Amino acid sequence: MKPGTKIYFASDFHLGVPDYESSLKREKRVVSWLEKIRTDAAEIFLMGDVFDFWFEYTKVVPKGFVRLLGKIAELVDSGIKIHYFTGNHDIWVFDYLPQETGVVLYREPIVREFWGKKFYLGHGDGLGPYDKGFKFLKKIYTSKIPQWLFARVHPNLGLSFAHYWSRKSRISNGSKDETFHGEDKEWLILYSKDILRREHIDYFIFGHRHLPMDIKIGDNSRYINLGEWVNYETYAVFDGQQLELKSYK
Repeated sequence: MKPGTKIYFASDFHLGVPDYESSLKREKRVVSWLEKIRTDAAEIFLMGDVFDFWFEYTKVVPKGFVRLLGKIAELVDSGIKIHYFTGNHDIWVFDYLPQETGVVLYREPIVREFWGKKFYLGHGDGLGPYDKGFKFLKKIYTSKIPQWLFARVHPNLGLSFAHYWSRKSRISNGSKDETFHGEDKEWLILYSKDILRREHIDYFIFGHRHLPMDIKIGDNSRYINLGEWVNYETYAVFDGQQLELKSYK
């Protein structure tokens, strides 16, 4: 990494809900943040649920979000590497975003090292031996047969149904996750501790949980949850020495 550059992490923009006006305002905030950090960003990690729903037909993609997609492509073209993790809401991202914007796509957690520090990175959905109900649904959603069947539905009907379903979520209704359940009940913390039993990781960074968290685990490791942008506008930044959880508000 070049001296003076930083690594940025953000998650759960949930663009598309609860309505067009609110989503557009949030999208402009995200674009403003990306423009601000471009001056010192070496790499940017978008950690899932950027969109509240996304499905790519062979010749059709969801309407909207042109400001964000254009800004991502612009930053990638300028030499900033942008990584995109699929989440549980945008699990059906396929090849459109990598081809058109240049992002590097991930469907599973990865381990990266920056300035001698190890990072465990992922959206956070379906990890560990927890949330078995969602794991079952995820297997269905990631199966080729349901994807093929959904692609046979006309986009007007398919996307309308998907947006109706996604608006049933708590985040779509403006609800905040404000309750920390304790380290022994937070699934992603338990999962991170399981990883630490096998290998050392300095920073675990996830989205999905929606509650911004920075918690010391193990002897000298930290668990970071990036929160979300419907209520918090939180992100993390690593300058080579310190990692901070900040808010763009």
